[in-house]
Amino acid sequence: MVDLQGQYAKIETQINQALQEVLLDTSFINGPAVHNFQKNLETYLGVKHVIPCANGTDALQIALMGLGLKPGDEVITADFTFAATVEVIALLQLTPVLVDVDPDTFNIDVAAVEAAISPKTKAIIPVHLFGQAAPMEPLMALAKKHNIFVVEDNAQGIGATYTFADGRQAKTGTIGHVATTSFFPSKNLGAYGDGGALFTNDDQLAHTLRGIVNHGMYQRYHHDVVGVNSRLDALQAAILNVKLPYLDAYNEARKAAAIKYTERLQNHPKITTPHREADCNSHVFHQYTLKIKEADRDALVAYLNEQGIPTGVYYPIPLHAQKAYRDARYKEHDFEITNALVEQVISLPMHTELTDAQIDYICKHILQFLNA
Repeated sequence: MVDLQGQYAKIETQINQALQEVLLDTSFINGPAVHNFQKNLETYLGVKHVIPCANGTDALQIALMGLGLKPGDEVITADFTFAATVEVIALLQLTPVLVDVDPDTFNIDVAAVEAAISPKTKAIIPVHLFGQAAPMEPLMALAKKHNIFVVEDNAQGIGATYTFADGRQAKTGTIGHVATTSFFPSKNLGAYGDGGALFTNDDQLAHTLRGIVNHGMYQRYHHDVVGVNSRLDALQAAILNVKLPYLDAYNEARKAAAIKYTERLQNHPKITTPHREADCNSHVFHQYTLKIKEADRDALVAYLNEQGIPTGVYYPIPLHAQKAYRDARYKEHDFEITNALVEQVISLPMHTELTDAQIDYICKHILQFLNA
């Protein structure tokens, strides 16, 4: 699914040098490598504050802690996404409110969000799923109308660009009140281990978040807020700092591969290729995900695996049906799109090193199976 060895081979000298510098400096916690990466990522995103942390799930938890939400407050998020998004809501004794998604983009449905808002709603967490920008402008309008926070889950969308109705553009992760990301190795900007970060343009919120990630301390042994221990490792920061200047090129390579996939697959009646805007800038293709209709998706997965083609089913079970998050409030008719998607979606190999020959091989076998 991801060729990290091929990617590393192209930047091996730079990576090794960056790691050697950290090893010689021995500033392994909050050292120069972390601060340099923070500043460089702030510049890339055009955001005032980047707060590095240990992983993307921590980032989500810290974001909600920083907003001062109280047990029982409701947080709306998408039913069709990875569990980390709802996991942190439950961990903080907040009340998750899951809603359905758009059938084309797979992102959170604005109308469903609006219908779910109650006097207890304090935040919305849109996920830029599979690398495609969520509908931020209408969501921000809803948030302003109801005086609630927007926390962008940008773990899969770093580098994507959102275009507003007036033509103004902004990077995903810089539009909501606060945003989070993950540097898991398979991400578009991936470390060689765990890592994460929060983004915000709010000076006071940034100050609060910086305390939370470091045991609630702003001055050593003075604990001003309840915090956690969540720091980005300096070795990982050094790796990310090498890879950051390549991020746009990495995303362009993914887009190019996605376009080639679509050209080969879009005319088949049993395949729906991923939605994308005309300029493709709103989608950085963390995953290239098809919908398979009127065919056995699971049999296709098995067949492709037999041909040496890895695939992913993201996600096979809706969050509302997971044992940990079942709730009597949820009705199946409220999740028609998600319930269909979990039976239809299949993600194909997507990374910066994909060749035309690999794409041709993959598409040939997909079509061969569906035409049989």
